[in-house]
Amino acid sequence: MFPADSIWHADVSALPVHPRSAQWLSHMQASTRSLHPDFGPSGGVPYGIPFTVVAGSHAKVPVTFDYAGESDQVPYPLGPDTLIEGGAGSGGDMHALVVDASTCRLYETWDTRQSGSAWLAGSGATWDLRSDALRTAGWTSADAAGLAILPGLLRYDEVLAGNVDHAIRFTTNVSDRSYLWPARHQAGSVTDPTYPPMGAWFRLKAGYSTAGLSAQTITVINAMKDHGLVLADNGSPWYFQGTADNRWPDQVISELKRIPASAFEAVDVSSLQVNANSGQTVGTATPPTVTPHRPR
Repeated sequence: MFPADSIWHADVSALPVHPRSAQWLSHMQASTRSLHPDFGPSGGVPYGIPFTVVAGSHAKVPVTFDYAGESDQVPYPLGPDTLIEGGAGSGGDMHALVVDASTCRLYETWDTRQSGSAWLAGSGATWDLRSDALRTAGWTSADAAGLAILPGLLRYDEVLAGNVDHAIRFTTNVSDRSYLWPARHQAGSVTDPTYPPMGAWFRLKAGYSTAGLSAQTITVINAMKDHGLVLADNGSPWYFQGTADNRWPDQVISELKRIPASAFEAVDVSSLQVNANSGQTVGTATPPTVTPHRPR
């Protein structure tokens, strides 16, 4: 998902700590919080954000958006087979993420719903997954930061394979009314740079111990050390997202919940930027691999 030189795949383990790191962590209650996996097994409808893969022959429909001025006005491949976060009509964010496998195009909507045969959504965006192009500056997406959601989700298949080669999407409750590259949009509630902006990047400190943890948990921890977490939306502090999949082991979810937020630090990713309108990075790509990281 996105080229190997995308910021999503960048190795941020050696980047400098951001000058605002301590202030941001303080306002995110890092000293008293732990990570919270916002996904996991739950019986019937699995907890997390699902996604749907379709062929190019799938019918596409017009969508009426509440935020039409910042939404991509193209037909979307939505239908009765579309998986919606929480289930149709469930309330909440009701994200719909759809990948057209024939064109490598990603379609994402927020607050996705139907009225009769008509499709409605709060906002919507599309991406060519072969391109580093970002959205128009100032535009939202199906996420507050104006970023794609799917590339930042933990997916069980990649954790099972032993390699997560991308940053992970997460939330906090109070953010500044600003955004940092590669984010394109803000939805803050305060004008105060001591609060984190959309696009703020955090990494798990290299010295965090993985002793006694399961191999799958170690895979996730290594991703948090190498690629980090990116602030993508407002929500509960330190909630990070994964795909809706009943195969998530309870042990992994339990172990991830024990990681203290204080073990993270904000990093400055600005040195990786090639162009403000592109997610391409300078010489930091981690080529896709299925070779598991060694525990450390």
